[in-house]
Amino acid sequence: MKRVFFCLALMLCFCAISTVSFADPKEGEKAFVTEMKKAIPADRIISVDELHSRWEKAQGKIILVDVRTEAEFDCGHVLNSNNVDSGHAYTMPKLFPDANTEIYVYCRTQHRATYFTGMLYKYGYKNAYLVEGGIVGWAEKGYPLVNKYMGEVKVTKYENGLKEDYQHRDNK
Repeated sequence: MKRVFFCLALMLCFCAISTVSFADPKEGEKAFVTEMKKAIPADRIISVDELHSRWEKAQGKIILVDVRTEAEFDCGHVLNSNNVDSGHAYTMPKLFPDANTEIYVYCRTQHRATYFTGMLYKYGYKNAYLVEGGIVGWAEKGYPLVNKYMGEVKVTKYENGLKEDYQHRDNK
């Protein structure tokens, strides 16, 4: 009897391990992004043009959350944006405790912002907006960016995957 129980338990463990080992992480990620996007009401997904219009009317005094990394943020961001890393949605209730706060979330394109905005709705926020197109869309429209090194900058051409050839100079 013990051998039968042991064999059944061993087979069950083998089946569980093989199911986990053959799971496709990409499919799991797609399902999760779909779940996060479903958490965002359709009227809370806006274009960069709509964000720009609201930003201009509010004279830059709206809450923008840029969820790119600090290095990406330092290269160029919308004036007066808050930089909160995409993995730190859990910090938002401390930063903005009012669940009715109007918050506009963007990243480079919109992938990380989708996660982040979905999490805000899971936390109970009611007025979080996902900006479709992200900073790339903003820059491609010619809207102004700022960085701490040069002030206001305008991107005249966005290059996705820019490849540069570096010349090594020997210090002689």
